[in-house]
Amino acid sequence: MTSVAELIRRTAEAEAEAEASAGVAVARLPLPGHSRPIVLQSTGASSCDSGLGDDPWAIDRDPGYGPGASAADQIPGAAPRQGPLPERYTRASDEQLDRWILDAKSTLGDRVRILGHFYQRDEIVKYADFVGDSFMLAQAAKQHPEAETFVFCGVHFMAETADILSGAEQAVVLPNLAAGCSMADMATIDQVEQCWRELTEALAVGDGGVVSVGLQPVIPVTYMNSSAAIKAFCGRNGGIVCTSSNARTVLEWAFERGQRVVFFPDQHLGRNTAKEMGIGEDQMPLWRPHLPLGGNTVEQLRDARVILWNGFCSVHKRFTVEQIQRARAEHPRVRVIVHPECPAAVVEAADGAGSTEYIRKEVEAAEPGQVLAIGTEINLVNRLQQQRPDLTIFCLDPVVCPCSTMYRIHPAYLAWTLESLVAGSVPNRITVDGSVAAESRVALERMLAAKP
Repeated sequence: MTSVAELIRRTAEAEAEAEASAGVAVARLPLPGHSRPIVLQSTGASSCDSGLGDDPWAIDRDPGYGPGASAADQIPGAAPRQGPLPERYTRASDEQLDRWILDAKSTLGDRVRILGHFYQRDEIVKYADFVGDSFMLAQAAKQHPEAETFVFCGVHFMAETADILSGAEQAVVLPNLAAGCSMADMATIDQVEQCWRELTEALAVGDGGVVSVGLQPVIPVTYMNSSAAIKAFCGRNGGIVCTSSNARTVLEWAFERGQRVVFFPDQHLGRNTAKEMGIGEDQMPLWRPHLPLGGNTVEQLRDARVILWNGFCSVHKRFTVEQIQRARAEHPRVRVIVHPECPAAVVEAADGAGSTEYIRKEVEAAEPGQVLAIGTEINLVNRLQQQRPDLTIFCLDPVVCPCSTMYRIHPAYLAWTLESLVAGSVPNRITVDGSVAAESRVALERMLAAKP
Protein backbone atom coordinates (compact mmCIF):
# COMPACT_ATOMS: atom_id res chain seq x y z
CA MET A 1 0.00 0.00 0.00
CA THR A 2 1.45 3.36 -1.00
CA SER A 3 1.49 5.81 1.91
CA VAL A 4 0.05 9.30 1.76
CA ALA A 5 3.53 10.75 2.23
CA GLU A 6 4.78 8.80 -0.80
CA LEU A 7 1.76 9.87 -2.88
CA ILE A 8 2.34 13.49 -1.91
CA ARG A 9 6.03 13.21 -2.74
CA ARG A 10 5.36 11.70 -6.17
CA THR A 11 2.66 14.27 -6.95
CA ALA A 12 4.83 17.16 -5.82
CA GLU A 13 7.78 15.96 -7.90
CA ALA A 14 5.66 15.45 -11.00
CA GLU A 15 3.93 18.80 -10.69
CA ALA A 16 7.15 20.61 -9.86
CA GLU A 17 8.82 19.15 -12.94
CA ALA A 18 5.88 20.14 -15.14
CA GLU A 19 5.69 23.63 -13.70
CA ALA A 20 9.42 24.19 -13.81
CA SER A 21 9.39 23.38 -17.51
CA ALA A 22 6.59 25.92 -17.92
CA GLY A 23 8.49 28.60 -16.00
CA VAL A 24 6.31 28.50 -12.86
CA ALA A 25 8.02 29.06 -9.52
CA VAL A 26 7.52 26.17 -7.10
CA ALA A 27 8.07 26.24 -3.35
CA ARG A 28 8.38 22.92 -1.55
CA LEU A 29 9.02 21.81 1.99
CA PRO A 30 11.27 18.85 2.75
CA LEU A 31 9.74 15.39 2.94
CA PRO A 32 7.92 14.39 6.12
CA GLY A 33 10.32 13.95 9.01
CA HIS A 34 10.68 14.75 12.68
CA SER A 35 10.50 18.54 12.32
CA ARG A 36 8.95 18.84 8.85
CA PRO A 37 5.91 16.55 8.70
CA ILE A 38 4.24 18.27 5.75
CA VAL A 39 5.10 18.52 2.07
CA LEU A 40 3.78 21.72 0.61
CA GLN A 41 3.54 22.79 -2.98
CA SER A 42 2.68 26.43 -3.57
CA THR A 43 2.08 27.99 -6.96
CA GLY A 44 0.73 31.40 -5.99
CA ALA A 45 -2.88 30.27 -6.41
CA SER A 46 -2.84 29.13 -2.79
CA SER A 47 -2.52 31.06 0.46
CA CYS A 48 0.16 28.57 1.43
CA ASP A 49 3.76 29.54 0.76
CA SER A 50 7.29 28.38 1.38
CA GLY A 51 7.33 30.26 4.70
CA LEU A 52 5.57 27.30 6.27
CA GLY A 53 8.96 25.63 6.23
CA ASP A 54 10.46 28.34 8.42
CA ASP A 55 10.96 27.62 12.09
CA PRO A 56 8.05 29.30 13.92
CA TRP A 57 10.24 31.56 16.05
CA ALA A 58 11.26 33.26 12.78
CA ILE A 59 7.67 34.42 12.12
CA ASP A 60 5.96 34.48 15.53
CA ARG A 61 6.36 38.22 16.03
CA ASP A 62 5.38 39.21 12.47
CA PRO A 63 1.91 40.69 11.82
CA GLY A 64 -0.71 38.12 10.82
CA TYR A 65 -1.11 34.43 11.51
CA GLY A 66 1.87 33.33 9.47
CA PRO A 67 2.07 30.92 6.52
CA GLY A 68 -0.73 28.39 6.13
CA ALA A 69 -4.45 28.35 5.52
CA SER A 70 -5.28 31.43 7.59
CA ALA A 71 -2.44 33.61 6.26
CA ALA A 72 -4.87 36.00 4.55
CA ASP A 73 -7.17 36.40 7.57
CA GLN A 74 -7.11 39.67 9.50
CA ILE A 75 -5.60 39.21 12.94
CA PRO A 76 -6.70 41.49 15.81
CA GLY A 77 -4.07 43.96 16.91
CA ALA A 78 -4.35 42.71 20.50
CA ALA A 79 -3.68 39.07 19.60
CA PRO A 80 -1.05 37.48 21.89
CA ARG A 81 2.53 37.37 20.65
CA GLN A 82 5.28 35.01 21.72
CA GLY A 83 8.52 36.42 23.08
CA PRO A 84 11.93 35.31 21.80
CA LEU A 85 12.87 31.70 22.46
CA PRO A 86 16.36 31.15 23.94
CA GLU A 87 18.96 30.07 21.38
CA ARG A 88 19.54 26.88 23.36
CA TYR A 89 16.24 25.69 21.85
CA THR A 90 16.26 27.32 18.44
CA ARG A 91 19.71 25.92 17.66
CA ALA A 92 19.06 22.45 19.09
CA SER A 93 18.89 19.39 16.89
CA ASP A 94 15.81 17.20 16.74
CA GLU A 95 17.64 14.60 18.79
CA GLN A 96 18.55 17.11 21.50
CA LEU A 97 14.99 18.40 21.75
CA ASP A 98 13.68 14.86 21.97
CA ARG A 99 16.06 14.04 24.81
CA TRP A 100 15.27 17.24 26.72
CA ILE A 101 11.52 16.71 26.41
CA LEU A 102 11.66 13.10 27.57
CA ASP A 103 14.02 13.93 30.46
CA ALA A 104 11.76 16.78 31.61
CA LYS A 105 8.64 14.60 31.34
CA SER A 106 10.33 11.95 33.44
CA THR A 107 11.32 14.48 36.10
CA LEU A 108 7.89 16.11 36.23
CA GLY A 109 5.96 12.82 36.27
CA ASP A 110 2.22 13.02 36.90
CA ARG A 111 2.47 16.61 38.12
CA VAL A 112 2.39 17.75 34.48
CA ARG A 113 0.13 16.42 31.72
CA ILE A 114 0.57 17.21 28.05
CA LEU A 115 -2.64 17.65 26.04
CA GLY A 116 -2.29 17.29 22.26
CA HIS A 117 -4.92 18.32 19.73
CA PHE A 118 -5.66 16.01 16.79
CA TYR A 119 -4.33 18.66 14.37
CA GLN A 120 -0.91 18.94 15.97
CA ARG A 121 2.28 17.81 14.27
CA ASP A 122 3.22 14.17 14.83
CA GLU A 123 6.41 15.19 16.63
CA ILE A 124 4.25 16.93 19.24
CA VAL A 125 1.47 14.35 19.46
CA LYS A 126 3.96 11.61 20.30
CA TYR A 127 4.66 13.29 23.66
CA ALA A 128 1.01 13.88 24.57
CA ASP A 129 -0.57 12.12 27.52
CA PHE A 130 -4.01 12.75 26.01
CA VAL A 131 -4.92 13.32 22.35
CA GLY A 132 -8.32 14.59 21.21
CA ASP A 133 -10.40 17.50 19.97
CA SER A 134 -10.66 20.76 21.90
CA PHE A 135 -13.48 19.69 24.20
CA MET A 136 -12.15 16.19 24.81
CA LEU A 137 -8.89 17.76 26.00
CA ALA A 138 -10.69 20.29 28.19
CA GLN A 139 -12.56 17.38 29.76
CA ALA A 140 -9.25 15.59 30.31
CA ALA A 141 -8.06 18.63 32.25
CA LYS A 142 -11.22 18.55 34.36
CA GLN A 143 -10.88 14.82 35.05
CA HIS A 144 -7.28 14.87 36.33
CA PRO A 145 -7.16 16.79 39.60
CA GLU A 146 -3.80 15.21 40.46
CA ALA A 147 -1.99 17.27 37.81
CA GLU A 148 -0.49 20.60 38.86
CA THR A 149 -0.06 21.85 35.30
CA PHE A 150 -1.51 21.08 31.87
CA VAL A 151 0.64 21.88 28.84
CA PHE A 152 -1.94 22.47 26.12
CA CYS A 153 -0.55 21.79 22.66
CA GLY A 154 -3.34 23.44 20.71
CA VAL A 155 -4.48 27.05 20.33
CA HIS A 156 -5.45 29.89 22.66
CA PHE A 157 -9.22 29.35 23.03
CA MET A 158 -8.62 25.68 23.86
CA ALA A 159 -6.23 26.57 26.66
CA GLU A 160 -8.80 29.07 27.99
CA THR A 161 -11.48 26.38 28.09
CA ALA A 162 -9.12 24.01 29.90
CA ASP A 163 -8.41 26.72 32.47
CA ILE A 164 -12.16 27.29 32.97
CA LEU A 165 -12.86 23.60 33.55
CA SER A 166 -9.77 22.66 35.54
CA GLY A 167 -9.24 23.38 39.24
CA ALA A 168 -8.37 26.88 40.42
CA GLU A 169 -5.03 25.67 41.74
CA GLN A 170 -4.09 24.01 38.43
CA ALA A 171 -2.13 25.89 35.77
CA VAL A 172 -2.72 25.71 32.02
CA VAL A 173 0.22 26.56 29.78
CA LEU A 174 0.28 27.28 26.02
CA PRO A 175 3.82 26.59 24.74
CA ASN A 176 3.57 29.28 22.06
CA LEU A 177 1.34 32.29 22.75
CA ALA A 178 1.17 33.03 19.02
CA ALA A 179 -0.90 29.86 18.53
CA GLY A 180 -4.29 31.50 18.16
CA CYS A 181 -7.32 30.72 15.97
CA SER A 182 -8.43 32.89 13.07
CA MET A 183 -12.03 31.64 13.36
CA ALA A 184 -12.23 32.52 17.05
CA ASP A 185 -10.74 35.93 16.25
CA MET A 186 -13.53 36.61 13.72
CA ALA A 187 -15.91 37.40 16.58
CA THR A 188 -14.72 39.78 19.30
CA ILE A 189 -16.67 40.40 22.48
CA ASP A 190 -17.23 44.05 21.49
CA GLN A 191 -18.69 42.99 18.14
CA VAL A 192 -20.92 40.38 19.76
CA GLU A 193 -22.26 42.81 22.35
CA GLN A 194 -22.95 45.39 19.63
CA CYS A 195 -24.75 42.71 17.62
CA TRP A 196 -26.83 41.79 20.66
CA ARG A 197 -27.87 45.39 21.27
CA GLU A 198 -28.91 45.89 17.64
CA LEU A 199 -30.56 42.51 17.39
CA THR A 200 -32.68 42.70 20.53
CA GLU A 201 -33.81 46.23 19.66
CA ALA A 202 -34.70 45.23 16.08
CA LEU A 203 -36.57 42.12 17.18
CA ALA A 204 -38.59 44.05 19.74
CA VAL A 205 -39.66 46.43 16.98
CA GLY A 206 -40.17 43.68 14.42
CA ASP A 207 -42.25 41.57 16.78
CA GLY A 208 -44.37 44.53 17.78
CA GLY A 209 -43.11 44.05 21.32
CA VAL A 210 -44.86 40.67 21.51
CA VAL A 211 -42.85 37.56 22.36
CA SER A 212 -44.21 34.01 22.26
CA VAL A 213 -45.14 32.86 25.74
CA GLY A 214 -42.18 31.34 27.52
CA LEU A 215 -39.75 31.92 24.66
CA GLN A 216 -36.94 34.48 24.49
CA PRO A 217 -36.71 36.49 21.25
CA VAL A 218 -33.22 35.07 20.58
CA ILE A 219 -30.80 32.63 22.21
CA PRO A 220 -27.04 33.10 21.75
CA VAL A 221 -25.11 29.95 20.83
CA THR A 222 -21.35 29.91 20.43
CA TYR A 223 -19.14 27.24 18.99
CA MET A 224 -16.36 25.96 21.22
CA ASN A 225 -13.96 27.78 18.86
CA SER A 226 -14.53 31.16 20.51
CA SER A 227 -13.01 33.25 23.25
CA ALA A 228 -13.81 32.82 26.93
CA ALA A 229 -15.40 36.29 26.85
CA ILE A 230 -17.94 35.14 24.26
CA LYS A 231 -18.66 31.93 26.15
CA ALA A 232 -19.29 34.12 29.20
CA PHE A 233 -21.60 36.35 27.14
CA CYS A 234 -23.68 33.27 26.32
CA GLY A 235 -23.69 32.20 29.94
CA ARG A 236 -25.16 35.47 31.20
CA ASN A 237 -27.68 35.84 28.35
CA GLY A 238 -29.39 32.47 28.56
CA GLY A 239 -27.16 30.92 25.92
CA ILE A 240 -25.02 27.86 25.49
CA VAL A 241 -21.82 26.45 23.94
CA CYS A 242 -21.70 23.70 21.32
CA THR A 243 -19.13 21.45 19.70
CA SER A 244 -19.17 20.08 16.15
CA SER A 245 -20.41 16.75 17.52
CA ASN A 246 -23.40 18.05 19.49
CA ALA A 247 -24.44 21.17 17.55
CA ARG A 248 -27.85 19.73 16.65
CA THR A 249 -28.65 18.79 20.24
CA VAL A 250 -27.63 22.27 21.35
CA LEU A 251 -29.80 23.97 18.71
CA GLU A 252 -32.76 21.82 19.77
CA TRP A 253 -32.11 22.95 23.37
CA ALA A 254 -32.03 26.58 22.21
CA PHE A 255 -35.28 26.31 20.21
CA GLU A 256 -37.05 24.98 23.29
CA ARG A 257 -36.22 28.32 24.92
CA GLY A 258 -36.13 30.86 22.14
CA GLN A 259 -37.78 31.88 18.88
CA ARG A 260 -34.43 32.26 17.15
CA VAL A 261 -30.75 31.53 17.56
CA VAL A 262 -27.78 33.76 16.85
CA PHE A 263 -24.88 31.40 16.12
CA PHE A 264 -21.24 32.41 16.16
CA PRO A 265 -18.52 32.43 15.04
CA ASP A 266 -18.66 29.67 12.37
CA GLN A 267 -21.39 30.24 9.79
CA HIS A 268 -20.81 26.86 8.13
CA LEU A 269 -21.32 24.68 11.20
CA GLY A 270 -24.44 26.70 12.02
CA ARG A 271 -25.82 26.48 8.48
CA ASN A 272 -25.08 22.77 8.04
CA THR A 273 -26.65 21.90 11.38
CA ALA A 274 -29.76 24.01 10.75
CA LYS A 275 -30.23 22.57 7.24
CA GLU A 276 -30.03 19.08 8.71
CA MET A 277 -32.90 20.11 10.99
CA GLY A 278 -35.02 21.22 8.02
CA ILE A 279 -34.47 24.97 8.34
CA GLY A 280 -34.33 26.73 4.97
CA GLU A 281 -31.56 29.04 3.82
CA ASP A 282 -34.11 31.89 3.62
CA GLN A 283 -34.44 31.62 7.40
CA MET A 284 -30.68 31.88 8.00
CA PRO A 285 -29.51 35.45 7.36
CA LEU A 286 -25.80 36.22 7.65
CA TRP A 287 -24.72 38.77 10.25
CA ARG A 288 -21.75 40.81 9.02
CA PRO A 289 -20.47 42.66 12.09
CA HIS A 290 -19.24 45.76 10.29
CA LEU A 291 -22.68 46.60 8.81
CA PRO A 292 -25.79 48.05 10.53
CA LEU A 293 -28.07 45.16 11.55
CA GLY A 294 -25.39 42.90 10.15
CA GLY A 295 -26.44 43.92 6.63
CA ASN A 296 -30.03 42.70 7.13
CA THR A 297 -33.47 44.25 7.36
CA VAL A 298 -35.64 44.08 10.45
CA GLU A 299 -38.00 41.81 8.52
CA GLN A 300 -35.22 39.36 7.65
CA LEU A 301 -34.17 39.16 11.28
CA ARG A 302 -37.77 38.79 12.46
CA ASP A 303 -38.36 35.91 10.01
CA ALA A 304 -35.06 34.22 10.87
CA ARG A 305 -34.65 30.96 12.74
CA VAL A 306 -30.84 30.98 12.83
CA ILE A 307 -28.81 34.17 12.45
CA LEU A 308 -25.33 33.17 11.31
CA TRP A 309 -22.20 35.11 12.22
CA ASN A 310 -19.91 35.74 9.24
CA GLY A 311 -17.00 33.57 10.40
CA PHE A 312 -15.32 30.44 9.08
CA CYS A 313 -12.41 28.03 9.40
CA SER A 314 -9.76 28.85 6.82
CA VAL A 315 -8.68 25.20 6.54
CA HIS A 316 -12.16 23.77 5.99
CA LYS A 317 -13.23 26.61 3.70
CA ARG A 318 -10.65 25.36 1.19
CA PHE A 319 -12.57 22.18 0.40
CA THR A 320 -14.77 22.26 -2.71
CA VAL A 321 -17.35 20.21 -4.59
CA GLU A 322 -14.92 20.04 -7.51
CA GLN A 323 -12.41 18.27 -5.26
CA ILE A 324 -15.06 15.70 -4.36
CA GLN A 325 -15.95 15.21 -8.02
CA ARG A 326 -12.28 14.68 -8.85
CA ALA A 327 -11.92 12.14 -6.04
CA ARG A 328 -14.95 10.20 -7.30
CA ALA A 329 -13.67 10.24 -10.88
CA GLU A 330 -10.28 8.88 -9.83
CA HIS A 331 -11.64 6.43 -7.23
CA PRO A 332 -15.18 5.28 -8.18
CA ARG A 333 -15.72 3.49 -4.84
CA VAL A 334 -14.33 6.26 -2.65
CA ARG A 335 -16.14 7.30 0.52
CA VAL A 336 -15.93 11.03 1.09
CA ILE A 337 -16.00 12.29 4.68
CA VAL A 338 -15.80 15.97 5.61
CA HIS A 339 -15.94 18.18 8.68
CA PRO A 340 -19.14 20.24 9.20
CA GLU A 341 -17.03 23.43 9.17
CA CYS A 342 -16.89 22.93 5.38
CA PRO A 343 -19.29 24.93 3.15
CA ALA A 344 -22.81 23.49 2.83
CA ALA A 345 -22.38 22.43 -0.80
CA VAL A 346 -19.34 20.35 0.19
CA VAL A 347 -21.16 18.70 3.10
CA GLU A 348 -24.11 17.87 0.84
CA ALA A 349 -21.84 16.36 -1.83
CA ALA A 350 -19.98 14.18 0.69
CA ASP A 351 -21.02 10.73 1.93
CA GLY A 352 -20.69 11.75 5.56
CA ALA A 353 -19.93 14.78 7.68
CA GLY A 354 -19.06 15.06 11.31
CA SER A 355 -16.64 16.12 13.99
CA THR A 356 -13.00 15.16 14.16
CA GLU A 357 -13.93 12.28 16.45
CA TYR A 358 -16.61 11.17 13.96
CA ILE A 359 -14.01 11.15 11.17
CA ARG A 360 -11.61 9.16 13.33
CA LYS A 361 -14.29 6.57 14.12
CA GLU A 362 -15.28 6.30 10.44
CA VAL A 363 -11.69 5.45 9.59
CA GLU A 364 -11.48 3.01 12.48
CA ALA A 365 -14.61 1.18 11.24
CA ALA A 366 -13.62 1.08 7.55
CA GLU A 367 -13.11 -2.30 5.87
CA PRO A 368 -9.58 -3.15 4.66
CA GLY A 369 -8.97 -1.95 1.13
CA GLN A 370 -11.50 0.88 1.34
CA VAL A 371 -10.66 4.26 -0.17
CA LEU A 372 -11.44 7.34 1.92
CA ALA A 373 -11.17 10.98 0.86
CA ILE A 374 -11.22 13.26 3.89
CA GLY A 375 -11.90 16.96 4.11
CA THR A 376 -10.12 18.16 7.23
CA GLU A 377 -6.70 19.25 8.53
CA ILE A 378 -3.76 17.50 6.87
CA ASN A 379 -1.91 16.42 10.03
CA LEU A 380 -4.91 14.36 11.11
CA VAL A 381 -5.39 12.90 7.62
CA ASN A 382 -1.75 11.82 7.44
CA ARG A 383 -1.93 10.30 10.93
CA LEU A 384 -5.07 8.34 10.07
CA GLN A 385 -3.31 6.88 7.04
CA GLN A 386 -0.36 5.86 9.19
CA GLN A 387 -2.70 4.17 11.64
CA ARG A 388 -4.57 2.29 8.90
CA PRO A 389 -2.05 1.26 6.22
CA ASP A 390 -4.63 -1.25 4.92
CA LEU A 391 -6.73 1.68 3.68
CA THR A 392 -6.14 4.29 1.01
CA ILE A 393 -6.69 7.65 2.71
CA PHE A 394 -6.05 11.04 1.16
CA CYS A 395 -6.92 14.67 1.73
CA LEU A 396 -9.44 16.22 -0.66
CA ASP A 397 -7.35 19.36 -1.04
CA PRO A 398 -4.38 18.63 -3.33
CA VAL A 399 -2.49 21.67 -2.01
CA VAL A 400 -1.39 20.88 1.52
CA CYS A 401 -2.36 23.92 3.60
CA PRO A 402 -2.47 23.25 7.35
CA CYS A 403 -3.79 25.36 10.19
CA SER A 404 -1.31 28.24 10.40
CA THR A 405 -1.41 28.58 14.17
CA MET A 406 -1.59 24.91 15.16
CA TYR A 407 1.67 24.52 13.25
CA ARG A 408 3.37 26.97 15.60
CA ILE A 409 3.63 24.48 18.45
CA HIS A 410 7.13 23.19 17.68
CA PRO A 411 9.17 20.75 19.83
CA ALA A 412 11.51 23.62 20.71
CA TYR A 413 8.63 25.41 22.46
CA LEU A 414 7.59 22.23 24.21
CA ALA A 415 11.14 21.59 25.43
CA TRP A 416 11.43 25.19 26.70
CA THR A 417 8.07 24.92 28.48
CA LEU A 418 8.85 21.63 30.20
CA GLU A 419 12.36 22.61 31.26
CA SER A 420 10.96 25.89 32.64
CA LEU A 421 8.49 23.86 34.72
CA VAL A 422 11.32 21.65 35.99
CA ALA A 423 13.13 24.82 37.07
CA GLY A 424 10.06 25.98 39.00
CA SER A 425 8.82 28.61 36.52
CA VAL A 426 5.39 28.53 34.84
CA PRO A 427 5.73 30.19 31.41
CA ASN A 428 2.84 31.31 29.19
CA ARG A 429 0.18 30.58 31.77
CA ILE A 430 -3.34 31.09 30.40
CA THR A 431 -5.62 32.51 33.08
CA VAL A 432 -9.27 33.42 32.59
CA ASP A 433 -10.67 36.14 34.87
CA GLY A 434 -12.81 34.72 37.67
CA SER A 435 -16.12 36.32 36.66
CA VAL A 436 -15.58 35.46 32.98
CA ALA A 437 -14.72 31.88 33.94
CA ALA A 438 -17.84 31.58 36.11
CA GLU A 439 -20.18 32.79 33.36
CA SER A 440 -18.40 30.65 30.76
CA ARG A 441 -18.81 27.64 32.98
CA VAL A 442 -22.58 28.23 33.06
CA ALA A 443 -22.75 28.01 29.24
CA LEU A 444 -20.46 24.98 29.17
CA GLU A 445 -22.49 23.16 31.84
CA ARG A 446 -25.68 23.80 29.87
CA MET A 447 -23.97 22.15 26.93
CA LEU A 448 -22.99 19.15 29.03
CA ALA A 449 -26.56 18.82 30.31
CA ALA A 450 -28.05 18.95 26.79
CA LYS A 451 -28.01 15.21 26.09
CA PRO A 452 -29.03 13.87 22.64
